[in-house]
Parts: sequence; structure tokens; C-alpha cells
Amino acid sequence: MISFLRRFVVDSWVGRVLALVIFIAFVTWGVGDVISNLGDDPSVAASVGSRKISARELATALQAELPQMAQRMGAPDIKNLPPQFRNQMAQQVLQRLIGQAQVLEAGAAMGLVVPDSAVREEIFAMPYFKGKDGKFDRKLFDSRMAQAGMTEQRLIGLVRDDLAGRGVLDATLSGAHVPDVLVSRTYGFETETRVLDVLHIPFASEPMPQDPDEATLRRFYTNHPWLFVSPELRHARVVVLSPDTVASTVSATDEEMHRLYDAQKERFHLPELRSVQLVTAPDETQAQAIATVWRGGATWAQVQAAAKDSAAVEFDDARESSLPSEALQKLVFSAPADTVQGPVKVDTGWVVFHVVKVTPPKDTSFDDAKASLKDQIVKARAPETVNANVKKLQDAIAGGGLDAIPSDLGAAAAAGTLDSAGMTKDGEPAPLPASGALRAAVVARIFSQAKGAPPVLTEATAPAKQGQPGQSLGWYAVSVDDVTASQPVPFDQARARVLAAWRDEARRHAADEQATGLYLAAQQQGGIAAVAPTGADLKKGVFASRARPPEGLPEDLAQTVLRMPAGRSVMGEDAESYIVVTATAVQHPDPAADSLGFGRVRDGLTDSLTSDLTGVLTRSLGERYKAKIVPAGVKAALDMAGFGDGS
Repeated sequence: MISFLRRFVVDSWVGRVLALVIFIAFVTWGVGDVISNLGDDPSVAASVGSRKISARELATALQAELPQMAQRMGAPDIKNLPPQFRNQMAQQVLQRLIGQAQVLEAGAAMGLVVPDSAVREEIFAMPYFKGKDGKFDRKLFDSRMAQAGMTEQRLIGLVRDDLAGRGVLDATLSGAHVPDVLVSRTYGFETETRVLDVLHIPFASEPMPQDPDEATLRRFYTNHPWLFVSPELRHARVVVLSPDTVASTVSATDEEMHRLYDAQKERFHLPELRSVQLVTAPDETQAQAIATVWRGGATWAQVQAAAKDSAAVEFDDARESSLPSEALQKLVFSAPADTVQGPVKVDTGWVVFHVVKVTPPKDTSFDDAKASLKDQIVKARAPETVNANVKKLQDAIAGGGLDAIPSDLGAAAAAGTLDSAGMTKDGEPAPLPASGALRAAVVARIFSQAKGAPPVLTEATAPAKQGQPGQSLGWYAVSVDDVTASQPVPFDQARARVLAAWRDEARRHAADEQATGLYLAAQQQGGIAAVAPTGADLKKGVFASRARPPEGLPEDLAQTVLRMPAGRSVMGEDAESYIVVTATAVQHPDPAADSLGFGRVRDGLTDSLTSDLTGVLTRSLGERYKAKIVPAGVKAALDMAGFGDGS
């Protein structure tokens, strides 16, 4: 029953729309415009117009939603998250309640009244209150209401508010209709497909040039001074406090791991998965022609080329439920692997398919999953451990520098010499107790901090997203003991490096000349396939569209290719090769043969339009019905829900 009420209030259609409303509102208005002091009455968490959101109401919502939010973050227990995380999550829940209150205020202002008969019909239609005969069962209703600890009047109020909210939102969002011409043009733009011939000419494929004379080598050395300098080196001492460094101090009991194992059944009990290549044709004749080509040994790329007026898609490691129709699910999951099946008539057309791979179902026992479960729990708890030890580490550094770090804080220390790329004199990665962005922050601080400057404990954070502050990566402090400045390496010491760099440049230049010649010839002689030398790295019949960009091409070249007419060639380069591409054909899939793809485009455009309308509604409601939040009431709600910080 409790899970039903959570779904009813949180996961209903109106709730999902309100979630978007609230997000836009939070970003648009800003926290400063929303929060103001209503006094110290801890029984009220917020007010919107004449409506008050009580601390008890917020606490009930927190108890229902915060554990689910924590699980989505990978935390098995909400209490293991740092207090600031719990506060941020509580603000999100409160913003949802504020959004609901604003919608209801708008409904009241419109004179919207939900009749008792509509509320009764809504409750009687809920499957949770129906008996075995499929009808509303009063005894079952009373029993489940008692189990949930909810009064009948409270449920009636929730249902009445939900119906009123739908009435307000329906009036705005029901007008989100996308014209067919827009859907067709968008579908055509996204699915317009180019067939490409792509030639790569790797720099390394060019023959090794004859070594130059001494004068040429010295001239190359003189003209490229930035290539032959020793890096600046710094000797530093470092201490890091992060989730990784404290992991060994965090424990997880068997009981906790069992609970997590039971909560993640889908992860440890995987169904059969299948990878399938599928073509849907508009009629049996075309489908039979495709099947004949396929059974004759054609590759998937060749089948796609043959299926010009059909929809060709791939599903990699798909579950049975992820296929678009029940009939197709049965066909694909009963077919043998490595054989072409069809044509068969289904609701979307005539299908021909090939099951490429079958991954049998897999059950992972608790004992086999223990290591993964423990790691997940440790990762969830580690941030709180870090948060608890930051002040202690800060005090230790202030009292005795980096030589007085207590061993029980989970901090890790290191000392040594490195360059600005984090490498030692020997060209190996310096053994710092950090990785990724945290390691990069430590190295950057080593090379920005003055020699002898006192260490300061600093937090490293991930980049901010959607206006929200970045996640904490950990804390670190640095002390720089010595600096060796960068300086030119004499020619005699750098001679081997100079020769290697000259060779690389010569081979790159040779590849450039070869690619340029082939590109010019391709323009005159009908494409790169007609002029490519025997044995070259040429890929023919590569399909590329805006929905499925070409793989292996740099972004700027890929964008150019997707605008080229048939017969046009272009030249570009990546980090390892020059590339010549010819567009041999431009195909326009028939939307009638791809009802699924066409429907996805319509759905995407409709969702986008709905979001725009929601944004307009949000700004209107936000200006008309100002929200006021009482910090004391929010704190009281967290304490009532059992998620407070104890202060």
C-alpha cells in the first residue's frame, strides 16, 4: 500500500510533469528568489499563496522518496550519504510539493472544482482496492488504508488534488500537437543516409625515410626548439583524503550485503540476451528479395544497401521486452543463431532477421556477488567518512604541516619529483594517491603553488552540471620543496629524439602528399574507390546519417560528409592518418516502411513541445504564486523523517 501511495503521488502523470516544472523553476528563479524567512515556526516547511506545506507533509514525502533517490545514486542506505547531500535531496522533494501547490492555486483561481463523483470513480478504479471479482472491495480498502496509516479523508484529498492538477495541466499541455509536415521533414533530415567509401592513409604506413645528413638534422632541431626541452621538475609532498583512500577503513556487514543483493535482483539474475539484425519491408516481395540476398552470403552492410525502401536496425544484447512488438519478441527469441529467418508478417510489416549472438541467462549467487556488493556499499559510505575526517585533517595540517597526519583518518601521503604531466624523471606515472580529475587537480596545484608556501587543504570537485554544484572528488594538500626549471636539451643529448621526430614528420608529409594526390584523382575519376591503390585501408559502403554518425571520422569531417551530395569527395585527418571520403549515394528512407522510427521522431518532437509549454506555464505560475521556504521547517521535516544530521 505504501508503495502504491508513493507511485500515486510521485510517479503519476501529473507528478512526472511537475518534476519537470520544478526543475525549470528551480533553475529559472534561483534559490535566492524562492527562499525567504517566514519566521521560526518549524511546523511549516513552505507556503504558496494560501496553501501551506507542513513539515509533517514534507517528512512523509521524504520517507517515501529519499530512499529511492539514494538507491538510484548507488547508496544502499540514505543515512550513509553526507548531510549536505540529504539536504539537497530534501530540497528537490520540497520543490515538487511547491510545484503541486502552485498548480492547485492556479486551479482554485480558475474556479476549478473537482466533484465528489469524480473522486469516487477514481478511487473505485484503483486496482489496489479491488477484490477477486474485479470490483471495489470496501473491506480490502479499509484494510490497506489501515496498513498504510492513512485516513480516508487524506486519500480523498490527495485524489482530489491530483485530479485538479490534471485539469490545470491538461488545459495547457493537451495542445502540444506537432504537424505532420514537421515530423516528416525532421524524420527526413535525421535519417537521410549517405553511402560512403572511406580511405585511411596512416602516417605509420609510409616507408621509413633515409636518414638525413647532419646539417638537415641540426636545422630541424633549430626550427623546432619546443620539442627538445627538459620539463620543469618539482619535488613535492602530498596528502590526499578521498573516497578511495578511506575505502579500507569502511566496512559492510553480511546483512547489509544481503539487503542490497535482494534489492538488485535484476542485476544478479540476468535474462537471455540476443543481438539481432532486422529488416522490416513494406511488402512480402521486397522482404523475399532481401532474404535471398542475405542468404546468399551478403554482409550486413550489403543487406542495408539492398534494403533501400526498408527499415534496417540492429539490437545489441537486447532483452526480449526491448523488442517493439510481442510477435517480434517471440520470433527472435525462438529462432536459432547464425541463420537468416523470414520473411514473416508482423504488425509493423514483413521482417527478415538474423540472430547474431545469444547470451544465455546468468544467475550470480550471493557468495559470488559479495565482493561487488561490498564495493558498492563502501563507495556509498566513503564520502561520509571523508566528510567526517576533513576537519580533523585540516587541524592536523594547521598544527604540524604534512609531517603530522594521524594514521586513523584514511588519508594517504606521497613524496617525489614529477613534471607537469604527472610523470617522473624516468617517464613513468608518478605514484600519487589519486586518479582521474583528482590527480589532475593535485598535479596542477603542485605546479601553481610557490616553493615553500604552507600547505592548504583544498577540495577538488567535478564540473558543475545543469546549474548544480559539482560532486566532491576528495581533498588534498601540497607542499613544494624544490623546483628545477625547464631548459633546452643540447643537440648532442637530444640527437636520438631529433632523429625520431624528423622521421615522424617526414612520414606524415609523405602521407599528406599521397592523400592529396588521391583526393584530387578521386574528384576527377569518380571517387576514391576508383583510384585507391591495391591493399589500401579502404572501407566501402559505409552508412552514415545524423541519427547514426559515421564511426572513425573526426567530428569536423563527419559533419562535412553529412552535407555532401553524391559524387563529392573530401579530405581530412585525425591524430594518426589522413582520410579521403567519397559520398557514393544519398538515400532517403521511406517513413511508411519505418513506422517505429517515424513514431519516435513524433514522440521526441511532442516531448520537446510539451517541455516548452511546461516552461511557459512554470514561469507564469512562479511569478503569480511566489513560494516561501522556512529553513527551520525543512530541518524539522528531515528530523521527523529520520534523515537529519542530529544538530
